[in-house]
Amino acid sequence: MASPIFLLLILTFFSFKISPAHSFLVLPLSHSVSTTQFNTTHLLLKSYAARSASRFRRHRQVSLPLSPGSDYTLSLSLGSQTISLYMDTGSDVVWLPCHPFECILCEGKYSPSSITNPGPLNLTSATTVGCKSAACSAVHSSLPSSDLCAIAKCPLETIEISDCKSFPCPPFYYAYGDGSFVAELYEDTFSIPMSRPPLKLPKFTFGCANSALGEPIGVAGFGRGLLSLPAQLANKSPDIGNYFSYCLVSHGFDPTRFHRPSPLVLGRYDEIKSRKQFAQSRVLYTYTPMLDNPKHPYFYCVGLESISIGNTRIQAPTSLKRVDGRGNGGMVVDSGTTFTMLPKKFYNSVVREFASQIGSGRRRASRVEERTGLSPCYYGNRGEKKLMGNVPQLAFHFVGNSTVAMPRKNYLYEFYDGDAKRKVGCLMLMDGGDEADSDGGPAGLLGNYQQQGFEVAYDLELKRVGFARRKCASLWDTLN
Repeated sequence: MASPIFLLLILTFFSFKISPAHSFLVLPLSHSVSTTQFNTTHLLLKSYAARSASRFRRHRQVSLPLSPGSDYTLSLSLGSQTISLYMDTGSDVVWLPCHPFECILCEGKYSPSSITNPGPLNLTSATTVGCKSAACSAVHSSLPSSDLCAIAKCPLETIEISDCKSFPCPPFYYAYGDGSFVAELYEDTFSIPMSRPPLKLPKFTFGCANSALGEPIGVAGFGRGLLSLPAQLANKSPDIGNYFSYCLVSHGFDPTRFHRPSPLVLGRYDEIKSRKQFAQSRVLYTYTPMLDNPKHPYFYCVGLESISIGNTRIQAPTSLKRVDGRGNGGMVVDSGTTFTMLPKKFYNSVVREFASQIGSGRRRASRVEERTGLSPCYYGNRGEKKLMGNVPQLAFHFVGNSTVAMPRKNYLYEFYDGDAKRKVGCLMLMDGGDEADSDGGPAGLLGNYQQQGFEVAYDLELKRVGFARRKCASLWDTLN
């Protein structure tokens, strides 16, 4: 779901040239918290928790791309317009609001005057996509061209002779975690003006929405679908489109804090052999294979074998390790959801072990749990220099002998509770519900809070996801 709590920042692109044969682009992702709607940490955490749960439930209930990237925005150019969109690995379509634009139930999320994107309908270079195109079939869940031509009111005799090219693709409906929109497909020139040499796609396909429910800002889908931004780039430049990574700068939940840009890298910058720190970066990755999902082909699904709490390893259920023939199971790596979601029984096992290793001397912060939606939360002991100094190490063990050890701040959020006048720490994992009560779909989800401080690489050619510890702010500075 598009977040109401982030300010949209218009940013610029940066580009670096490796060699005549290989290039990569570095884009800034912004993460900025609104200081008006959520003026306390409790309310902010509550909003994140609710949106994470909503997004995960929708992932499991419908066979549509769900929830746009709620936390991070990037900029690109379509035609002569520079626009900012949410970046999301959990969906596979690029769309933006177009004038005239009506957003239902968007009070407080935006003001019409703040939308600077005039939209492709105002651009003379934009053209509609035909109902016989592969893009039209893809956005309508692979409907045959004859059906799409009929929906577009193409005459029967024209359908019979397969001559519907002049009829536009019918409007499509797209559902998100707490909103939706209806859009039409258009084509226009996609470009990154500051790249050297300039990168242009003369026919970039995107959705143009004139109406939306709770979704005032567009989305750049980075999923595995035909219409995602990486897929369209790959058709023009495989070096850039078949591999991308991002490194999320650690973000707290302080509404007044300014957040450094997080680098989004299109292409393999570790091919720079003259820079030793980059040439050696490949060995720092731990990779796990992508799992194909027949029901949700756009998801980046991976298998989770277990989670370690200290020296205790807790085996994950079979549903988290693989995806079955109906598209159920696996864990989705998602840039657009904040917290990691685990099946109820597995989550309870992890929490029990975490609590037992912390010890019974810790006082549960029950009121904080009620106000934030997170659990368990513990108060620090008075006089402690460091809150909860005995916190055990948490690590994810993925299929393929891939272990990702989490830094403490990725699973325990510590802040000052003004009511109790004490510090409090909350475990940043969430109960994804009982699998028996669901309609199928992914069994778990790896949220962006657990991804912060790692460079997460999506190797679409070798079908694997990699993790490498990084100082993301330093990486941004180095690449620029």
